[in-house]
Amino acid sequence: MKTKKMLPLLGMSVLLASSIAGCSGNNNAAGGNNASGNAANTKAETENAYKDKYDPEVTITTVWGVDPELKFKNGETIENNVSTKWAKEKFGINIKSLWSITDTNGAFGTKLRLAMSSGQEMPDVVTIGTGDATIAQDLIDSGMYREVGTLFDQYASATWKEAMAQDPNVWNQYSRNGKKMGLPVLDYAYNHDYILWIRQDWLDKLNMKAPTTIDELEKVMDAFKNQNPDGLAPDKVIPLSIGFKTSMNTWMGDPSWIFGAYGTLPQQWNVAADGKLEYGSVNAGMKQGLEKLKDWLAKGYIPQEAALWDENKTSEPAVAGTAGIIPGPYWMSGWPLQDTVKNVPDAVWAPINIPAGPDGTVMRHGTQFTNGVTLISTKMKNPEAFFTYENYLYDNFANPQPGSELDNGLFAGYDYELDASGKMVANDQISGGYVNSVRYLLVRDGARIPDAQMKALLNLANGAQPTTRLEKDVAVNYGKGTPAAAKVLLQQEDKSFKNMFTGPTTETMKAKLDYLNKIENQTFNEIIYGKQPLDSFDSFVTTWNAGGGEQITKEVNEWYDSVK
Repeated sequence: MKTKKMLPLLGMSVLLASSIAGCSGNNNAAGGNNASGNAANTKAETENAYKDKYDPEVTITTVWGVDPELKFKNGETIENNVSTKWAKEKFGINIKSLWSITDTNGAFGTKLRLAMSSGQEMPDVVTIGTGDATIAQDLIDSGMYREVGTLFDQYASATWKEAMAQDPNVWNQYSRNGKKMGLPVLDYAYNHDYILWIRQDWLDKLNMKAPTTIDELEKVMDAFKNQNPDGLAPDKVIPLSIGFKTSMNTWMGDPSWIFGAYGTLPQQWNVAADGKLEYGSVNAGMKQGLEKLKDWLAKGYIPQEAALWDENKTSEPAVAGTAGIIPGPYWMSGWPLQDTVKNVPDAVWAPINIPAGPDGTVMRHGTQFTNGVTLISTKMKNPEAFFTYENYLYDNFANPQPGSELDNGLFAGYDYELDASGKMVANDQISGGYVNSVRYLLVRDGARIPDAQMKALLNLANGAQPTTRLEKDVAVNYGKGTPAAAKVLLQQEDKSFKNMFTGPTTETMKAKLDYLNKIENQTFNEIIYGKQPLDSFDSFVTTWNAGGGEQITKEVNEWYDSVK
């Protein structure tokens, strides 16, 4: 894979067993009278019943935050492209752009906020990613965007409802007083869960086995550094490439599993023994994890600049061939690790499980099933038209069967191409260049069923030939080791723990969270680098609670009680 696209490879191994009583959009077309929540629908909704294609045409206004890496071809723009033409021809839906902006440094969220505060026309439909979570919550609270639960019950297809039911908690962060105020944008499950990638060729040359415990890991790291199989001097080797410039809990080069070995995950809210939510960074297990990182830094097992390294920086020594282990997603064999052989031709990376702590504990950060939200304006004349559009994507694109209209991709010559024999060619061989045209859709990522990608991966890992769109995409476009790595990931499926607080920012967070985050990062870094004694962790916990943390914990649990 030649681009740094965030590989969309994840899903649960088992679909949560539930029977969803949801009719397809086609069956809901008769004015929506057979759906619950009908009393809440407006007269306009009743008059503008669901259709497969609208005649006369209807218009949906929207706004765009354009990824600076998104490509266009054939003279197209985000406002006028193969996707907008498809919506008009397929559904009789005109997608009208109010404005667009290249989304760098939070520009999209800033422009949305300005539009909201200055009384500009707001879009009928807007999709907001997790990076702009605060503005999404502010728009929900503004009253400009409507309750969507009744619309979803009435118009969403069975496929979409079943996908949403895989984790009912996805609605929590977009709910107010029991009302669903935004449609969660579903993601593939486990998309940012991590495993460890290890230089298998180094293990083989040292006649060592993959470590299964923290103690075994230390022996491997010491051998990688001081008996390096490639003859690298100790000061040239980084046994474990991690970084915590941006967070102790991230997606590549992540150190949070080290604390997980002692029973906590930092910088997220975990369920404590009493069933209440606890901020992981103040759990007593953090102290043991900090002690371990301090020791590893002193021994040169982790980068001396770890406090200055972000996620991408941690990949550099791995690609250069000077790192022995790096935590990261199971799709890393495609990017960036496949480039290691350019520098070390004999390098072999292998996926392994997260090693256990002294009492056998393993915890890793889990991926939320959402990566954003779609809001629908209170002023939208035809809200059911959005469901015409999105239902089709769930039924025909999310996980289509062979022979379906979209069983190879969205648009030939853009996101896929077939050779003369009808086989899918690799993205980097598409005539005129690959275009991630899913980003042209009203809902970024189009439509994802959380467990679908992992099911496809497991089929391939178990020897199946690729037949579905998802299977063909993996087989053609991702590293050969990806299916096997996904299988490793699922060996520790029950060790994956999501951040359990997904609600809006609490009142005390607004006033105190920046301060609390500052003292947390400063204290942890100074402990690891020996500028403060280990016992300063206890003082930090006291200060954190007194400085607003205790009140935040109360507010978080009040929210948690309201959605449990």
